Amino acid sequence: MLAACAGGGPGGGYTAVGAGPGGPTAAAPSGSVILVPLDGDKGRDAPRDAPRRTGSAARTEESTPSGDPRSAPPAPAPSGEDGPGTPRPHGSPDGRTTPPAASPSPAAPAPSRTTAPTAPADLSWGEPVSEDTDKRWCQKVTVAFRNSGGTAVRSGSVTFGTHIIGALGIDWGTVGSTVELPVPVAPGAHRSPTWTVCVDAWRVPLGMHVETRDVSVRWE
Repeated sequence: MLAACAGGGPGGGYTAVGAGPGGPTAAAPSGSVILVPLDGDKGRDAPRDAPRRTGSAARTEESTPSGDPRSAPPAPAPSGEDGPGTPRPHGSPDGRTTPPAASPSPAAPAPSRTTAPTAPADLSWGEPVSEDTDKRWCQKVTVAFRNSGGTAVRSGSVTFGTHIIGALGIDWGTVGSTVELPVPVAPGAHRSPTWTVCVDAWRVPLGMHVETRDVSVRWE
């Protein structure tokens, strides 16, 4: 049929049988060529219209590692971390998690000891106790003092009021005199000093006498 169809030209038709002159040399392809990559380069440079395998062969190739780092399965997370960079609580063998130990709270400061302020001096005294002497214008006078405070009495003075009494018991007048308070008077101390208190002799004529009845104190 090929010989019959080819006979339309001048000189008649012919059909070439066997290799042409020149021997068995490789001939260049005259049509389009499709390159199919090997299994190791599958999916990287193959054209979109390359033939695809189906069935069990395709499943076998998908489960076989290709050597491409991008196709390797992800590495397991290190112990103690849940995913990348996130710490995971440590657990006991029975599955319970142990919370981290709480940091100790700072110790409360110890209360400071304060010294109570010292109480000031508090001096009190009693009524004067008088005693006559061999002179009618003089008397021995004793006064009792007590310091009930917390500080000693450092200074002070005592003022006496001496009354001049007539022969009939009439009070003709009062004469004052001042003496120094014997100090210091320590806290809680009791003291009973005695003074000799006198007035001018001409103020007490014969038949008259003196009586020291009054006492006042100034102290610091």
